[in-house]
Amino acid sequence: MTRPDLGPDGDDLESALKDAGHCVVRAPVLAITHTRLFPTFDGLQGIVATSSNGLRAVAPFPEAALRLPLYAVGPATAAVGRALGFQRVYEGAGDGHALAALIRAEVDPSAGPLLHLSGDKLALDLAAALKPDGFDVHRAIVYRAEAAVELPEEAVGALREGRLDGVVLMSPRTARVYAGLVSAAGVAAEAGRLVHFCLSEAVARETTPLAPTNVKVAAAPNSQEMLALIARGASDSA
Repeated sequence: MTRPDLGPDGDDLESALKDAGHCVVRAPVLAITHTRLFPTFDGLQGIVATSSNGLRAVAPFPEAALRLPLYAVGPATAAVGRALGFQRVYEGAGDGHALAALIRAEVDPSAGPLLHLSGDKLALDLAAALKPDGFDVHRAIVYRAEAAVELPEEAVGALREGRLDGVVLMSPRTARVYAGLVSAAGVAAEAGRLVHFCLSEAVARETTPLAPTNVKVAAAPNSQEMLALIARGASDSA
């Protein structure tokens, strides 16, 4: 697993993989730090979250915020939003473009601004994407994702010894950093023999420097489809 450490709440995808009988070696290639920016929610018509990290960075939310509709990028982020107390949660299909389409379909741009709880890096600039449609989207950078400088020793050892079957990659940046760290550790050839389970085609493209022999892409960019993809991959290799 290359996803960041999500703290005491853990990682639902990792838990699901373990429940399915997989042995998981953690190798976070990004570290999440909160900026400690707590935005005001006055005058908003809704909140936009493109990652569960954005919600965790601001929690606990004031009651006034929880009464606003939450537009979540996908099922996992929506589930975190509901757990934090949001009552009106609109769930996207898993990527920024689908979320923008959901907002265009569900939200009246004249009803007030939206607040995007964001990281320091953007896969899609929602404010720019929605501006031509009349939306006013305020961006609040509430967390940062810093790239790791090296892979954990456990992961490097597992690669060298051939103890891994696959790697889970959930974002283009994660895949890009992973490819660089694998090369720097001198295990690019070993990594290239793994099955690369990728959330999207954009993620898969970032693995090209490793020339992987087996790249699988989820049918839709969300955790449920990733689990289904991994299950099929495990069945195929059984």
